[in-house]
Amino acid sequence: MEITLTTPALLFPAISLLLLAYTNRFVTLATIIRNFEEPSDSTQKQIANLRRRIQLIKRMQEAGAGSFFLCVLSMLAIYLDYQSIGGWIFGASLVLLLWSLWLSVMEIRISVEALDVHLQSLNIHYKKKND
Repeated sequence: MEITLTTPALLFPAISLLLLAYTNRFVTLATIIRNFEEPSDSTQKQIANLRRRIQLIKRMQEAGAGSFFLCVLSMLAIYLDYQSIGGWIFGASLVLLLWSLWLSVMEIRISVEALDVHLQSLNIHYKKKND
């Protein structure tokens, strides 16, 4: 199968938007962490959850950037008429992109757990207020 220059170029907007979304997640978490003030029963769970999410987002960004890098490298190889090498590099780029997306799904699942912890603490706080 022959890959042309346009094949890896198709991933440019997708990877760029993905990296932007990851950066937005990171900025949101950084804001939450910086504004973290009230210690409560769920504080330890929240801190552990935030640490896990930050680490996942870091790895998501690394995999996404690696995918972008390999995508550009594959275009360079194809441009220089190294079709086979360019194809393999492009394949590696796709693998890194898949890894990045999988990490994103894992981070979303942890985010839902964080919301559950927060809802539980709100529920306990609400019950205490009404008793």
